[in-house]
Amino acid sequence: MKKINLLIGFVIFVAACTADGEDEDPIENQAPSQVDSLIYPSDNLLCADNTIDFEWEASTDPDGDDISYLLEITRDIDFSTIDHSFTLISTSKSTTLEKDIAYYWRVKAIDSKNLGSDYSTVYQFYTEGVGETNHIPFAPELIAPSLNEVVSGTSSTLEWDANDVDNDPLIFDIYFDTENPPITKIGDNQSDKTLSVDINAVTTYYWKVVAKDGKGGQSVGQVWSFSTN
Repeated sequence: MKKINLLIGFVIFVAACTADGEDEDPIENQAPSQVDSLIYPSDNLLCADNTIDFEWEASTDPDGDDISYLLEITRDIDFSTIDHSFTLISTSKSTTLEKDIAYYWRVKAIDSKNLGSDYSTVYQFYTEGVGETNHIPFAPELIAPSLNEVVSGTSSTLEWDANDVDNDPLIFDIYFDTENPPITKIGDNQSDKTLSVDINAVTTYYWKVVAKDGKGGQSVGQVWSFSTN
């Protein structure tokens, strides 16, 4: 009888332990924080050399995991093609780039369990050329409507931004169409960074901006789109 009681007690203990184990949820890994600050090269910087010492602020991980960083450098503002990519455990990297080129860079934090943060803000900079007195503008950046946004009404205001490392005043050509890429020019050599357009319902529109510095330098922006309901 004593052996039976012991056996019953053991079965109850094992069942209880199993039940407790089933109730416990595994601890979910959390992503590291986004890199908040890109230190160097700063945004819109004209670098005095083409060997660049990239530096950024460290990320933190809520689980205490080790962190590495993905540094991406490109000539395309949309990062469709990556010219240089580095995975590092430090928060800096020195590399040599081509001269007289507009570059864009960003950083992403990744923990030891391969969970990544969002990308940092994108910064743009220019590598100094040999004997250059003028540099082409940076590619225009989209402000509104946001990419693939659905808008209402019979008109919309296109808005963008653009910078020039020489601080030259910029003028813009604007192309707007229902075809991709847009070929209809609706703005010519305008200094404003906005343009109002008439729109129709249930239509997808494509547009791009060409930034010109008045000295022969120009940058063609990427094609943006939005739709109407």
